Amino acid sequence: MTEGTRRRREKPKIIFDSNAFFAPLKLNIDIFEELKLLLNTNFEAILLSPIRRELERLVERKMQKDKRVAYALQLAEKCRYVEVEDDLESPDDIIVRVARDWGSIVFTNDRQLRKRLRDINTPVIYVRQKARLEMDGRTPSLV
Repeated sequence: MTEGTRRRREKPKIIFDSNAFFAPLKLNIDIFEELKLLLNTNFEAILLSPIRRELERLVERKMQKDKRVAYALQLAEKCRYVEVEDDLESPDDIIVRVARDWGSIVFTNDRQLRKRLRDINTPVIYVRQKARLEMDGRTPSLV
């Protein structure tokens, strides 16, 4: 099996930004099933350590009053957890770095982060018109 064949058979990785875990509450959908339909393939959902810490901080501050945050953390548990060195970088900087290094897709609704990712030709999944998921850019393995 050649490296190219192995790469094509790998499931695409989707790095989740913290705000992506709130999309099901807005859209009333199963985001994992919708992502599978959007990509027309299985995928590997990735939760980076700084994003998990961000969600945990939200839970600590709002757990008693806001069940949405607890639900978002529960969804995050369905992802493969990846510990990454943060070197005092912001969560967005880490997402950009890891997505570039891995050649992965990112799921975020953060406009500034989406622009940064588009600038480095990284495919981005986001909520469009508060109704559906959409992807800007394509990965070679999905074409």
